Amino acid sequence: MSDIVKRNARAILLDGDELVLIKRTKPGRKPYWVTVGGGVEEDDATVEAALHREVSEELGGKLERAELVHLITDQLEGGVGVQHIFAARLASMDLAARTGTEFTKPERGGYEVVRVPFTAEAVRKLNLMPPELGGFIAANTDAISSVLATPIREA
Repeated sequence: MSDIVKRNARAILLDGDELVLIKRTKPGRKPYWVTVGGGVEEDDATVEAALHREVSEELGGKLERAELVHLITDQLEGGVGVQHIFAARLASMDLAARTGTEFTKPERGGYEVVRVPFTAEAVRKLNLMPPELGGFIAANTDAISSVLATPIREA
């Protein structure tokens, strides 16, 4: 068994019937899209706490709900990288409140918040990274919407 050497938390982030993404532009590279999220830091109590922190940093946002729906693993030097993919609903967003190194280092390129219809067709048209996440979203739009629409039952 390999050790987990890197963890990320990412959100398939819905606001109404739209998917909220980040359009990345870098010099010398075609634009691509990513879901909101990033690395789990030592100070994060849980992977879900890391997701909430990332949504706050990248969108000045708060989540209404987040449910783990998928894992993506990568073989990295020294072990395995795991991306924890959450289906989430956006409660609020204030782009003026964004923080983080993404916005203070112009050499890292642009981070434009975009919205696309939450349909398989719209997702397939994007150069969404990583590609397996785009495939997962396109194949599961109904299931993802259903997960977020189902009431949470108390034990």
